[in-house]
Amino acid sequence: MGLNLSIKRIIFYSLMKPSVNEKGEKELELLSTSQALQIAGRAGRFGTQYESGEVTTFKPEDVSVLKDILAKPVDPIEAAGLHPTADQIELFAYHLPNATLSNLIEIFVSICRVDDSLYFMCNIEDFKFLADTIQHVPLALKTRYTFCCAPISRKQPFVCSMFLKFARQFSRGEALTFEWVTSQLGYPFTVPVTIAELQHLENVFDVFDLYLWLSYRFKDTFPDNERMRMAQRELDEIIHEGVSKITKLIQQVNLNTSDNNLDRLLDMRAQERLGTRTKSVLKEISKVVQGKGKPIPRASGGDEKEKPSPRGSGSSTTGRRPRGSSVPGRK
Repeated sequence: MGLNLSIKRIIFYSLMKPSVNEKGEKELELLSTSQALQIAGRAGRFGTQYESGEVTTFKPEDVSVLKDILAKPVDPIEAAGLHPTADQIELFAYHLPNATLSNLIEIFVSICRVDDSLYFMCNIEDFKFLADTIQHVPLALKTRYTFCCAPISRKQPFVCSMFLKFARQFSRGEALTFEWVTSQLGYPFTVPVTIAELQHLENVFDVFDLYLWLSYRFKDTFPDNERMRMAQRELDEIIHEGVSKITKLIQQVNLNTSDNNLDRLLDMRAQERLGTRTKSVLKEISKVVQGKGKPIPRASGGDEKEKPSPRGSGSSTTGRRPRGSSVPGRK
């Protein structure tokens, strides 16, 4: 989410992650070193209350495995991901005037050829989904292309619905003002008291990110960049306060969170919807209640605040680990 939270300890509930193999079958695989470092890096961040962090596992037997993962060197990048540019798609559209943007990019990717030893074509599923979402909205091809490069996922229904509203407002030539946007988001915000409310505010935070991303590309139509940034900072503090209150509330009632209960709470579908912050809180709760795991000290410093990767009308490249799945320049 790009938030710089004050987190002292990260607890890995599992070291396995779901993936889809070449046959389209779901399977579980061990976290890579780069993935584990990215998650662990949320504990102890520069400029927060905890500049040094700790990392542990929910299951004691996983501690040694996590140590081994973090001790390994990061795999070298073997190939770079390529994404069609707006100019390439526009030229392609000249020969297929009746094709939709989603069809154009799918056909383009299916017939293009790259040097497999150095490059691969980026995953275009999110792009195609966004293109289909706003296909009925009257927009110029390059503008439509730029909108569809926005750093959001099709797995975020609320954010995608706001994306569609943004596109409709833009097509009418009406400015997306601070007042108009916040009226769609339920501003002013209140401190969340449930996991569902916390999850919703995380989605709202991503809508702010979407607005800011578009404001750098369409300054006249998205004019309230600074006011939106200030509101996002305010939301950041509200979410942080909500995380603390929910944690304290559960501690006060001495929740008996067994492994099975936590499994139901963090089932596969819920894990896809919940943000990193929410899952970290639930794992921290389990740690406090059951007293499991031994902290692994981490070096001080931590990562700085993450930012959405810039994606626009130019070609984009992303680094790839050996023969892994590819995604266009997204966080």
